[in-house]
Amino acid sequence: MEAGEGAGLSSQLGSAAAEMLPQISAENCYELLTKAKSSGAEEQKQRLYRYMSDHYLTVLRTPGVYGRLTAGEREHILAQRMDGTKVLAVAETCEVLERGGSRENSRPQSPLLAAPEDSGRRRVFCLHPQRRQWEVLTSLPEEIPAKGSGMCTLYNYLFVAGGMRAHGDGRSKASDRVFCYNPLTGSWSQTRPLSQPRCQLRLVSMDGFLYAVGGECLFTVERYDPRADRWSPVAPLPKGSFAVAHEATSCGGELFVSGGSLFYRLLRYDSRRDEWEECPFNESRRRSTDMVAHRSLVYRFDVDRERAGVSVYKYNTVVKVWHGGASFPLRNPLPFRCAVLEDRIYCVNRSQTLQFEVREEREERDGFLPEVLPSPAEARGALVPFVLSLDRDK
Repeated sequence: MEAGEGAGLSSQLGSAAAEMLPQISAENCYELLTKAKSSGAEEQKQRLYRYMSDHYLTVLRTPGVYGRLTAGEREHILAQRMDGTKVLAVAETCEVLERGGSRENSRPQSPLLAAPEDSGRRRVFCLHPQRRQWEVLTSLPEEIPAKGSGMCTLYNYLFVAGGMRAHGDGRSKASDRVFCYNPLTGSWSQTRPLSQPRCQLRLVSMDGFLYAVGGECLFTVERYDPRADRWSPVAPLPKGSFAVAHEATSCGGELFVSGGSLFYRLLRYDSRRDEWEECPFNESRRRSTDMVAHRSLVYRFDVDRERAGVSVYKYNTVVKVWHGGASFPLRNPLPFRCAVLEDRIYCVNRSQTLQFEVREEREERDGFLPEVLPSPAEARGALVPFVLSLDRDK
């Protein structure tokens, strides 16, 4: 038999074996992977790795699978999960970004002041990278409270936690439920509930964990370990630090929180020591609309309605110094929420999407202008942005 014929026969046998592969599940995927390795069935092995990547959280929580994978295999399935087409996405919420009493305020102090809950299904849109058009990606399950939920991504899953749920007797109650969306399978599921109900919390991912920060009348903080599927308390926010309406982001393995009634303050959480520390004050006394991180810098955006503009301040987490604030005019100075995609910061509300190109520190200058993009047509409520990696094969 010629060498080429042997390779062709081997390929055919591999394809046949892949077709004969039984239904893959979390219970049998490692056993099937072991058999594929021993038989040299490369196509079958890659199919199993793909299953583990697509169902990463399930595999992560299964000690008989994840615990037996090599370090290289763990890195491979996670890298495969993240190696898709990265897109900016936004979710519709009923959160009100503005409360009465002061034109400087940009977040509600109470979810009871929020707009009535919309009876329609709330959607998640994604921005097509080439066409720059928004497309509907999925809808949020009806069980997710429309008001005051925290959202963020971890391991290319969208997590939605807490919120304020209306009951039939006309009263509202904070929720402890946590939902999870998998963009590679298009499915929603529920995960372990929070340790305590929270509304108006901030949900942040850092170093493979989720952090649920504060909430209405709460100073407590808890951390979710996806491998153990467990929420555990960590050091609470310092007493008297904020009322509610926090801004939160992670940078360099540290958690940063600002906002609330003392909006010029910035707190840093050190996970190794489980302690909160005060950072230098920011010179701005305006309430920020959001805060995000890129590399070693924390970016804070303050809306100035009197001057119809936005000021951008940067906190260098290495040298622990504030820089700023660069400013730019804003046609419709409404509060917005932010997300980082590669070297761009996107600021999104219903009227427009601003795209900033993040330059090196020595190249940045005051007065730089963002590129203005459209926001999703007919979007309802407030928009919460985040980044997902979609399957490049779909």
